[in-house]
Amino acid sequence: MQLSSCNSLWQRIAASGLSPRRFLSDANGRVALSELDGGTTLDADIETLRGRSVLIIANRQLSAALAMVELDGIARRVILCPPDLAACHLPTVIAQAEVDAVVSDGSGQVTGVTHNARVVRCGAGVVHAGIYPIRDRKSEWLLFTSGTTGQPKIVVHTLASLTGAMEDASVAAKGAVWSTFYDIRRYGGLQILMRALLGGGSIVLSDSRESVGDFLIRAAGERVTHISGTPSHWRRALMSSSAVEISPAYIRLSGEIADQTILNSLSQTFPAADIAHAFASTEAGVAFDVRDGLAGFPMALLDRKGGKVELKVQDGSLLIRSARTASHYAGQQTNKLGDQEGFVDTGDMVECRDGRCYFVGRREGIINVGGLKVHPEEVEAVVNRHPAVQMSRVKARSSPITGALVVADVVVKPCYSAQALPFKTMKAQILDICRRELPSHKVPVTLHQVPSLDIAASGKLLRHHA
Repeated sequence: MQLSSCNSLWQRIAASGLSPRRFLSDANGRVALSELDGGTTLDADIETLRGRSVLIIANRQLSAALAMVELDGIARRVILCPPDLAACHLPTVIAQAEVDAVVSDGSGQVTGVTHNARVVRCGAGVVHAGIYPIRDRKSEWLLFTSGTTGQPKIVVHTLASLTGAMEDASVAAKGAVWSTFYDIRRYGGLQILMRALLGGGSIVLSDSRESVGDFLIRAAGERVTHISGTPSHWRRALMSSSAVEISPAYIRLSGEIADQTILNSLSQTFPAADIAHAFASTEAGVAFDVRDGLAGFPMALLDRKGGKVELKVQDGSLLIRSARTASHYAGQQTNKLGDQEGFVDTGDMVECRDGRCYFVGRREGIINVGGLKVHPEEVEAVVNRHPAVQMSRVKARSSPITGALVVADVVVKPCYSAQALPFKTMKAQILDICRRELPSHKVPVTLHQVPSLDIAASGKLLRHHA
C-alpha cells in the first residue's frame, strides 16, 4: 500500500488496521475493508476523477460508502446526494457544487449533468486491480442540510471538520461493529460511518426498502455492538418485536430532542447498554454528547472559554463555535458560517433551569396560539410520558379566534389493547397529564389515534405534512 502525506480517509482507515474481520455490509452484501487495498469499486480508472467535483448518486448505501472511501484525497469535491433529493433540485445542485463528474450505481438520477461531466459506474463489489493511487488532495465534502422543503442548502466540510469529534471520543473499542438507522449521506449517518471506519471497527448499513424488524434481525446476525439513530428511529424500533434480538453495548441518539421517556425506555429494554444522546448540526458539527441518562445537558457546558467546542445561549437559541464547523455554503465561498465571533446559531431553542438546559424545539417550528408560543416538541415530551404512548406528533390547527390551536396525533404501544384501555380513557389521562405539566395554551385541544407517524429520510419526525 502506497501512502502520501495527505492523510486521506482511506489512509486513516488503513492506519487503524485492515484485519479481514473488518467489513461493511448492507441488506444485499458484504465487503471486507482489506479488499480495498489495491481494489476498486469503479468501472473506470480512478485517475479520470482526479481533481473533479464528484456527485455520488447511489441507491445502495454500501455503494455510496465504498465510493466515498475511494474518492477522498483524489476528487476536488465529494458531494453526497441524499436519497430524498427531489429531481427538480438537481440542476441547481449541480451548478452550485460545480459538478463535473458523477459516480452512480445506475439507480440514481443523473439528468441535468453538463455534457462534459464524466459518468462512472460504482458497485458494491470490489475488483482487485493492483492500483494504489496517491491521495494527496484535501477534498471538500459537501452535504445537504436536513429538513429542507424548498431548495436545499449545501454545506462544505473537510475531512478534518467531519472527524474532529472523533479525536477525543473513546466510546468504541477496536473491533466494534457499528450500525445506524441513519442514511450515511446525511451528517448523522456519515458521523457513524467514520466513527466505525476510523476507530478500527465495522459497520452494518440500513436499507430504505427493509422493514425495521428485518433490519434489527440482520443487525443481530452481524453481532452489532454500537448502534445509533434519532429518537423517532428508536421509538419505531421499540415497537418491533425484533428489538430484543439485538444486544448493543452502546446506543446513541441524535438529530431530535431525546426526552426522558425514550431514554428510560431504552434503558429498560437494553439495561447493559451505555446510552448517550448527542447534539450536532450539519453546519456546526458535533457539540457534545450526554451519558448520564438524563434529558438535556448540564449548564456547566455553557460559556466555557478556549475549549475545542464553545457553547452559549442567546435569545433562547443554542450557539456553537468549533473547529468542527463547516467553512461555508456551496456557492457562497466568501461568506463564512457563523457571526463575527464565529458562533453558529443552530436555531434550536433551549430553556435552562436547576443547573440543566433542556431543548424545547426549533425556532421555525413554533405554533402561535393567540400570541403565545408553543414548541411542538415540548408538548410531545409530556404526551409521551403516558405509559401507553409510543410516539406523538403535535401540530397546529387553524382557529378564527386564536390563529392556531394545539392538536396531537398519538401512536399507541402494541401491547395496549383497546379492550384493556379504550382510547377515550387514555385520551382523558393524557390530557390530565398535560394540564398538570403545561400552561393552558400548550395543552392539546384534542388527540387523534393514528397507526403510525411518518419519518423523513433524515430520520426525523416528518412535520411539514402535519
